[in-house]
Order: sequence, then C-alpha cells, then structure tokens
Amino acid sequence: MSVDVITFGCRLNAYESEVMRRNAEAAGLGDAVVVNTCAVTEEAVRQARQAIRKAKRERPDVKIVVTGCAAQIEPEKFAAMAEVDRVLGNDEKMRAEAWADTRGAFQRTLDFGLAAAEKIVVNDIMSVRETAPHLIDSFEGRARAVVQVQNGCDHRCTFCVIPYGRGNSRSVPMGEVVTQVRRLIERGYREVVLTGIDLTSYGAELPGGPKLGRLVKQILKHVPEVLRLRLSSIDSVEADHDLLDAFANDGRLMPHLHLSLQAGDDLILKRMKRRHRRADAIAFCEQVRRLRPDVVFGGDIIAGFPTETEAMFARSLDLVDACGLTYLHVFPFSPRPGTPAARMPQVTGDAVKERARRLRARGAAALARHLEGELGARRRVLAESHGIGRTEQFTRIKLSPAVDPGAILDVAVAGHDGRQLLAA
Repeated sequence: MSVDVITFGCRLNAYESEVMRRNAEAAGLGDAVVVNTCAVTEEAVRQARQAIRKAKRERPDVKIVVTGCAAQIEPEKFAAMAEVDRVLGNDEKMRAEAWADTRGAFQRTLDFGLAAAEKIVVNDIMSVRETAPHLIDSFEGRARAVVQVQNGCDHRCTFCVIPYGRGNSRSVPMGEVVTQVRRLIERGYREVVLTGIDLTSYGAELPGGPKLGRLVKQILKHVPEVLRLRLSSIDSVEADHDLLDAFANDGRLMPHLHLSLQAGDDLILKRMKRRHRRADAIAFCEQVRRLRPDVVFGGDIIAGFPTETEAMFARSLDLVDACGLTYLHVFPFSPRPGTPAARMPQVTGDAVKERARRLRARGAAALARHLEGELGARRRVLAESHGIGRTEQFTRIKLSPAVDPGAILDVAVAGHDGRQLLAA
C-alpha cells in the first residue's frame, strides 16, 4: 500500500508533490496515485491525461487523485474521466484535511464510485490570500532541497493561464523561510533552491514589502551553514539591488540564473504583455556578468507566438547569442483557452514546429560552446543519483566513479559528450 505521485511542470510542483505525499500517507489514503498536473501548454495537459490512463491500466484497483494547475483550471474535464476518483484544487492539495476528507470519501463510496460533480473539490483560487509554509524534512530521490517562498502571479501575460491555476501573488514570511532553510541544512542538505511562480515578485504583499534580494541576504546571514543557495526562474525586470549585490558578493549564491524572456522582438513582447523589452534583457545579462563573471544564464523562449513573422522570430533566435544564454527552454506556442493570445491571428502549426526546431538547435550550439569552454576547469559539483552531478553553474557532469548523492566534490573536467561534462 503506497501513495505514488506523478509530477508534471515546474519546481514548485515538485516541492508540492512532496507535501502531498506526506499528507496523503498521514491520512492513510492507501493504494493511490496522485497526478500533479501542469497547464502551461496543451501538450502538458495531454501528457497528464495520458499518465492517468496508463496508471489505471497498469493498476486497475488503484485510486487516482488529480490535482495541479490543469485540474484547477478545468476540473470538469478531469472529473469526467472514468479513471479519475477525485479532483483537488491547487489550494486544497496543500491542506492535510483535504487528504483526510478524500480518504473518507473513498471509504464511503466503496465500489459505487462518485458522480463527476461529486469528485470535484476545487475552490476559487483567486480568493486565496496566503501561502502557508510547509516544512519538508526530506525530498525523495533528490540531492537538493526546494523551498517554496512565493505562489501565484499578479501579471496577465496574454499567453498564460497560470494565474488562473495559481491565483494572485502571495509570499511566505521571511522568518518562516529562514526556519525551513535552517531545518533542511540540519537534515544534511548542501543545496537549497528557492522557488515560486513569480519568484521576483516575492514580498510585495508582506508588511514592509521586502523584496527577493532581502530574503536571500537574510538566508545567507542567518543560515551561514548553507553552502549552496540557488534560485529558480526569475523575471529580470523585477531583480532588485540587494539581489544583484548578493550575486556580486556572496559565492554561496550559485552563479546560474534562468530568465523568463519569452521573445526577442519588442512588438511580440508588447503583444505578450511582458514588462521588459529586448534591450532590457540584454542589459541585465551584461550587468550580472560584470558583477559575477562566472554566471551562466538559461532562458524560456516561445516559438511561433501569434502574429510572429520570420523577421520577428529571427530576433528571438538572435537573443540566445545577445544574452549569452547557455540553457534554453523552448516552448512551441499552443493557444490556451480563454487567453487573449488564443484570439490573435495564429502562426501555422508547421511554422511553429520549424521555429521551435531552430531555437533548440541554437540552444544546443550554445550549450556545446559552454561545455567546450569548461574543458580543463575545476568545479565544485553536487553529486546527484546515478553518477550524475551539477556544477555551481548547474551544468550536468558525469562522475567517475559514482558517489553518494548529496556529496560536494572538487572535480576536474576532462571532456564532454555534447550534452554534459565528463569528470576526470
């Protein structure tokens, strides 16, 4: 009897999956599969539905609970699936009592099942005003720990449904974040990742409006034992002075930033309702690189946004080199129901796929240059599982011989295979 969690999407979902696993097991849920969905693309939703069907096919007697952003936005569609026994919203999934109620519902219905409407336990996510801290002592199968410091988003990018799955921005108070980081370090974790939906909006609604940079400095000050502190995706336009100062002056803040860029053409950025322009992104990368020369950047870019011409796409393609990106996350545009972008003139599917292919090829070339530049270097590496580790710049490296996950090693880079570094 066990609770298995299948996780799609972002690091915040991965963190929340650990909370759900703990709460479901504490509630005695029994033989169950929890599918924590993502709604960022239509493909992510399709994969979740596929995973649900596969889980039920392989384990016919298992109870299936669906939650996450896709379930929050379209609960009726998941409840209508014969394989699904319960749909929990993004707020409910983090509450221990929701898992106890789910266990009770399963016991009451026995083999009779529930009508589709009775399966749904999803509230109005826009009514949620707080993000409670959840102290997780361990992360199954992970060498690093993830700490949620923020949830939701106040912005309304025209392509994005995530605010409707996550609600408005809300933050965990600084003292509670520091407490959780300290507890994880005491449990033996060497690296902690701060995550959120719109991480750099941290603190806006808290008393005094502390920004992300102040939170980072408080962690580094009050938990001196933390060896590696890392940030998940950020919006460069919201990066504050304290955050840049921490990058410049404390080596424990890892030299890796993943940027929410989305496009390299100013008109497309305007139609996306982004708050930065192409020049802002380039200037930010140049500024951080001056402060921290060893920094490595990743970035999200959408291929084939509505109205995007070939010339506009070329500016997104060129942004990879202009910003000096190393890791690229490419999203072929897919219209999400109810968003303004879904009503704009669409780029043909073939063109979207072709542009995504070219972006990925540009990203692969950028990664290859980075790997080539690492030859002969010595790096501090956090060992993960299966003989793989990550450098401070988050570059994947194959270790020889394999070591226990969680160890930090001083490693010489002997080569690469085009995808990862190879240790001497």
